[in-house]
Amino acid sequence: MTYFIGLDLAKFKHDCFIMNEHGEVVRNPFSFSNDQTGFNTLLNVLNSLDPSQKKRIGLEATGHYGSNLKIFLEENDFSFMEFNPILISRFSKATTLRRTKTDKIDAHLIALYVSSVDYKPYPVKSYHIRNLKSLCRARDSLVKERSLQLVRMTNVLDLIFPEFKPFFGGSLKSSTAIYLLENYCVPSKIARMTVDSYRKMASALRRTISYARFIELKLLAKNTVGNEDPILSFQLSMYLELFKELDSKITDIDTLIIDIYKDVDSHIHTVPGIGTVTAAGIFSEIGNISRFSNADQLVAFAGMDSSRAQSGETDYSGHMVKHGSSYLRQYLMNAAEMQLIHNPLLYEYYLKKRNEGKVHRVALSHVARRLVRIIFSLEKHNSDFDFDKMR
Repeated sequence: MTYFIGLDLAKFKHDCFIMNEHGEVVRNPFSFSNDQTGFNTLLNVLNSLDPSQKKRIGLEATGHYGSNLKIFLEENDFSFMEFNPILISRFSKATTLRRTKTDKIDAHLIALYVSSVDYKPYPVKSYHIRNLKSLCRARDSLVKERSLQLVRMTNVLDLIFPEFKPFFGGSLKSSTAIYLLENYCVPSKIARMTVDSYRKMASALRRTISYARFIELKLLAKNTVGNEDPILSFQLSMYLELFKELDSKITDIDTLIIDIYKDVDSHIHTVPGIGTVTAAGIFSEIGNISRFSNADQLVAFAGMDSSRAQSGETDYSGHMVKHGSSYLRQYLMNAAEMQLIHNPLLYEYYLKKRNEGKVHRVALSHVARRLVRIIFSLEKHNSDFDFDKMR
């Protein structure tokens, strides 16, 4: 006999339903709190089941709400299978016309779904993968916050010194731009810089602008149409300080990510154009490659497969589905952009799609799907990237 156990996860409590292979109720739906007391309640129920029988546990992928419970299950030697919530929703619509939805009903549905599919338990994840995923997602949040500070700095500079950012090619990320804003901030101070100021800047930075460009910037500062309002200057300094703090934290987190990634068995970083931090992000989102039987499943997990509708004489291929991991999709699209520089074969493939009339992002998504297949092959066969095998 096999027990099918459905777990519906939420923030403060979870719901559980247990049935057997004949569809008979073994344990009516019950709730348990998302804490140690609640976890022990679930453990007691699971341990009360016949130990000689199989236990197949299913749960939805609900972000961090279920993280502690999954770790608890792993530590107590229980396997589980995780599903995209969309699959459960579609299963519900296919099995009933009723629109009643409660957590207990959802737990029942999950148990039914587990009983209807090929059970592929989620491999026990090492702490490396969990830590990498947490760090990489935290890094993504910090990078977005850092970008927001750059936007805020730009908005203030448009009022104080609108000529500054265009002088640096439309970007405030250069070390020279940051140095000048940190040490001089307003146009009047930049206009009064001397030869000694330039020498001091040149010695402080590994690379900076030429002296001719330095003079050009001084002239722009002298003739700016900007307004040196003290409140605006305060805001600029504040946003700059936040930007530098975030930048420092991102550097720290990058070091941690790289150190952890070195201890995992992955070959993603051997693909030209994929740095260690990006490789760690991709690896952490994929998890154990054995979860996927083929590359198409991994493409679908990333939400990068195309929708398709066929009826009679009509056969329509639509947009990217985007039902999978948004983090993984973002990593892959960014990595695909770098393939246009580092991988001639994928660049030729990109040009082929462009010549077929595809816009840049669509052609790039085709490159990303090719990249997924490459990554799947490397991880599945435990091998480094080899250009010759692509030809």
